[in-house]
Amino acid sequence: MLQLTELKIAVIGLGYVGLPLAVEFGKKVPVIGFDIHQKRIEELQNGQDHTLEVSPEELQQATQLSYSANLDDLKSCNFFIVTVPTPIDDYKQPDLTPLIKASTSIGQVLKKGDVVVYESTVYPGATEEDCIPVLEKVSGLKFNQDFFAGYSPERINPGDKLHRVTNILKITSGSTPEVADFVDQVYNLIIEAGTHKATSIKVAEAAKVIENTQRDVNIALINELAVIFNKMGIDTEAVLKAAGTKWNFLPFRPGLVGGHCIGVDPYYLTHKAQSIGYHPEIILAGRRLNDGMGAYVVTQLVKAMIKKKIQVEGAKVLVLGLSFKENCPDIRNTKIIDIVNELTEYNIAADVYDPWVDASEAQHEYGITPVANLEQDQYDAVILAVAHDQFKAMGAEALRALGKSAHILYDLKYVLDQSESDLRL
Repeated sequence: MLQLTELKIAVIGLGYVGLPLAVEFGKKVPVIGFDIHQKRIEELQNGQDHTLEVSPEELQQATQLSYSANLDDLKSCNFFIVTVPTPIDDYKQPDLTPLIKASTSIGQVLKKGDVVVYESTVYPGATEEDCIPVLEKVSGLKFNQDFFAGYSPERINPGDKLHRVTNILKITSGSTPEVADFVDQVYNLIIEAGTHKATSIKVAEAAKVIENTQRDVNIALINELAVIFNKMGIDTEAVLKAAGTKWNFLPFRPGLVGGHCIGVDPYYLTHKAQSIGYHPEIILAGRRLNDGMGAYVVTQLVKAMIKKKIQVEGAKVLVLGLSFKENCPDIRNTKIIDIVNELTEYNIAADVYDPWVDASEAQHEYGITPVANLEQDQYDAVILAVAHDQFKAMGAEALRALGKSAHILYDLKYVLDQSESDLRL
């Protein structure tokens, strides 16, 4: 069995999850951060991280961390951590392609005694049913005899400078009791908040996928309440503040549900449930409701424009924010794009402004080129879609100055007081 003193880690995938993990381990033990994108490797070698998850100072502190896009460099590693994305396809089905490709790569350098730990979000059973067979086939080694596996789900919250890798309690698991103990010991080298050793890999996988499914369903309920209260002419935020005075009322808020976790993970669970003959009711209902919020926002905006006698067709609307959450450059699965696409359906021209987002990435991912500057007196409507600190600092007067003399200011994020905007979700 591998010993901690022999540990040499390879972190596969240096995105929002992998890089912070590699940096923390790189302060303690030898680590190779591997990514298939040479541009990403060069960026990190130059001490920069465009995701802004890790500062240049933190990169420097990881004195035992090196970077590579060359698979051969991983032959000396014996503990592999997979942190690649697990997205959904156009049909809302799990796309395990990055995970299978990562497993194929690891299989080419896997040796007897090595341990492979997956952190990517999957449905229960995926590690042992989908990934392990690939490792066995490519390496020619036997699972739980020649090599071993574990699952330790990531809990990264992009843009969150308070909840970091080291101070978030970590779930661990292993393919045998001995491996589970070892995986737990490895993570305890860096996790100050401690670990929770799950009883099996499947339990750890299930725990991860329900964390975000629970949030998704809760937000869906609040979104539905917001729709109801809007029809009744009641301010949703005022209702939630009043209800929040009860000690056990959960403080969720309505909004767009995007990003790489909450808007994606439930589909992994529902896919697995349907494959075993169960059709989920509540989870899919919540998904449908949350996926429809972009269209709902635009419908509300158009109604408000008509009431104010603002010409809808040919109108010009400014959308403030493109990232999936505030103070973060991450545009993966952002639901702001739903608003933009829906505006286009009404022949409304939409400008998007986001100081956090890389314009070339926005163009590549969504065909959108954000405007570089804000101009006054230009827009028939302004949608405050993401609560970046820059937008909060502007205040109602500066935000309204962007609009024409007759315009609608729609505050999706409750940044302003009720009296300062024309619409709130």
